[in-house]
Amino acid sequence: MKDIQKEITPISMDDLFIVLDHPSAKFDYPVHYHSDYEINLVIDSCGKRIVGDSIEYFDSLDLIMIGPNLPHAWNGEIVEGNHVITIQFSDKLLDFPILEKRLFSQIKQLLLESQRGIVFSAQTQQFIKEKILRLTKMQGFHTVLEFLSILHELSIADRRILVSNQYDTKDTIRASKSRRIAKVCEFIENNFEEPIKLKDAADLVNMSESAFSHFFKKKTNNNFIDYVTNLRIARACQMLTETTHTVAEICYSCGFNNQSNFIRIFKNKKGSSPNKYRTTIQQMLIKY
Repeated sequence: MKDIQKEITPISMDDLFIVLDHPSAKFDYPVHYHSDYEINLVIDSCGKRIVGDSIEYFDSLDLIMIGPNLPHAWNGEIVEGNHVITIQFSDKLLDFPILEKRLFSQIKQLLLESQRGIVFSAQTQQFIKEKILRLTKMQGFHTVLEFLSILHELSIADRRILVSNQYDTKDTIRASKSRRIAKVCEFIENNFEEPIKLKDAADLVNMSESAFSHFFKKKTNNNFIDYVTNLRIARACQMLTETTHTVAEICYSCGFNNQSNFIRIFKNKKGSSPNKYRTTIQQMLIKY
């Protein structure tokens, strides 16, 4: 799978969950992964869905739950009136002490299963669709109860695992299998706002540039430059969502040294300019 992009979701430490409400979706998001859980509802469209090594076609209605760091994308028909609603919540939810209580055991099992991707029965999809649509119109504490109700209903529903037993969900970034890759990835994440050269990373793990380049591509499914660029774009998306910084400020804060080059790369990766991306996200995003 080529160019799997890392996404930094707009969830802050103060958010229990967020909703991205996207009528008239263009389905132009590339295959990507992030560290958070996601429930994705696609209404009135049809097309192809990718989750890990699962590639399936969907029709009219699709409801999927995805765990952390599992690559996914929807390639749907741009039909008038289509609607995509995405609920995202932190991977830390599994560590909440309340999930150790007996009443939450089924929700905990749901979260564990979602790490391999879950698709739900047609009856469940229709029922949960109404609950999710209702959630987008709610405010205040009752949104918490509706969110937990959705998780509960999904936890007792008929469902099917999408990802095969042969697929390693850690393959997205196989840092867990390589201390050298983990060391380089940490270096990049701590220094992405500065110039980072291939030689810097290769020296870090005592390898030649050519050997390291091959090793990094094999372990991450990205060449080194693409990996650094994708991380910088992910950080730029986060800043466009969470701050009022100008595009120029974000450009230089994320390690790009030329604004026009930044905008060109951003458009190529995200399908829109940084300003248009910011406007679209602000229209879609609901925080709880």
